[in-house]
Parts: sequence; structure tokens; C-alpha cells
Amino acid sequence: MAGVLFCGRFRLDLSTPKIMAILNVTPDSFSGDGLLKQRDDILRRAERAVQDGAHVLDLGGESSRPGAVAVSEAEELDRVIPIIEALAGWGVPLSVDTVKPAVMTAAIDAGADMINDINALRMPGALAAVASSGAAVCLMHMQGAPRTMQDAPHYEDVVAEVEAALVERMDAVCASGVLRERILIDPGFGFGKTLAHNLSLFRALPQFAALAPVLVGVSRKSMLGALTGQPVEARLVASAVAAALAVQSGAVCVRVHDVAATRDALAVLDAVMA
Repeated sequence: MAGVLFCGRFRLDLSTPKIMAILNVTPDSFSGDGLLKQRDDILRRAERAVQDGAHVLDLGGESSRPGAVAVSEAEELDRVIPIIEALAGWGVPLSVDTVKPAVMTAAIDAGADMINDINALRMPGALAAVASSGAAVCLMHMQGAPRTMQDAPHYEDVVAEVEAALVERMDAVCASGVLRERILIDPGFGFGKTLAHNLSLFRALPQFAALAPVLVGVSRKSMLGALTGQPVEARLVASAVAAALAVQSGAVCVRVHDVAATRDALAVLDAVMA
């Protein structure tokens, strides 16, 4: 779904796909890239991502991998706010991956342009935190909670149930005063889903794209490991292919670890499909 995303200080043209670079400011990221505790290391990673073609930087101070343990509000703030403040003048939209309303508010005040919430603004106070700002929001579907979501995910009809849940959240967010032009949706690959569920959702991306602009995050995920047999550190090719397939199926934004490879994959896709 082409259009413009109202994203804090920015207006993102969604007629061309956007690359969101993952910057994990955590010690326990599943992908192995979250050991960026030092400010200068994180800023170097951010600089490289922008040079490689990232359109949005997504900062996360709390891991959402399967089995992840929650961190305190204070610790999450300590991790992400100094980085937002350091990046706020770089001229690139900043997204913050958080479920905590206080972190959302502090992040937006510090210069964040988007809230990327795996809980789709369900936590009390989250709707108000975003509605009172000009920030964009990505509403993701998740069955269960990160610590237990992969124990035994079950759906009668995964596509219909995920679609209904996302529509319900979009309606609730819009009712709180958020314009639809500020909303992305994410089917939540790997968040309370089996491989079969993930593949069904991927095939249904055109259906989701008819609802709202879609963000897809499958970079390095276990579904790609299951399909290829590759460990997490060897899933670059699979991740780039999946990103291109997602865009071909209607996604307007892909959330990735490997920006340069994704950029090249999307360039090939664009040339072939022109």
C-alpha cells in the first residue's frame, strides 16, 4: 500500500520500500549482535547502517527473543535514551522497540520518531503515550509473551486470527486520536507462531498490505534456520531473499540486521520488476 508515513519529524514515501536497521542495545539478542554496550560502538553500527542504505534506525533496549527475561524500566531507559539523544541530529528517523509507556514517552521526548511495539500498544498508558505525540507506530501481532510464546502456539486459522487482531488494534489506536497515516502493521513472524504459521502469514502478505502499510521482520529468524539448516550467523542470504520476497508481496518496510545485503536484494528486485 503506497502512500506517506507520518513519522515524527519525517514523512516517509512508501512508494519505494524502506529498510529499517536493527540496533540492539541489549546483552541477550538472539541474533548475536546485541553486545553493543559501549556508546561509540553503537554509534559506529548506526553510521554504517545509514551508509549502507538504512532509511530508519530501530533501537531496542529489551530483547524480545523467545525465552527473553524482562528488564526494568530504568535499565531500558538507561540503555536507549543516550543513544537516541546522540542520533537525534543525524537526519534519519529513529524507531524505538519497546512495550513500556514510560520508555515510549521518554524516547519520543528525546527525539524518537516511531514506536515499534510487539504488544501493539496494549499496555495501560501506551495508547496515550503515542497518541499525544506525532510519532508513527508499528503494531505487531504476538500470541502470548516473549518468555513463553513459542511453547505451543495454536490457531484455528492463523491468517484470519492475526488479521482480526491487527484490525482491532488499528481501530483502537485510531479511536485514541492517531491518524492512520501514522500506522504500520506487522504480522509478527516468530512471535507465537510455528514454521507453518509463519509460512501461511508470509503467503498472505498481500492480504495484510490491503489493510495498512506492512512491516516485515524475518531477518536471521529461526524460521529461516528451519528452512535452510543454517545457524543464525549464516542466514544472511536467506534473510536478504526473504526481505525481497516480502517487498514483492506488498511490504513497505523490512526490518533487518544486514542492511547492505538487503539493499542489493531490493535493487535487483526493483530492476527485474520495473
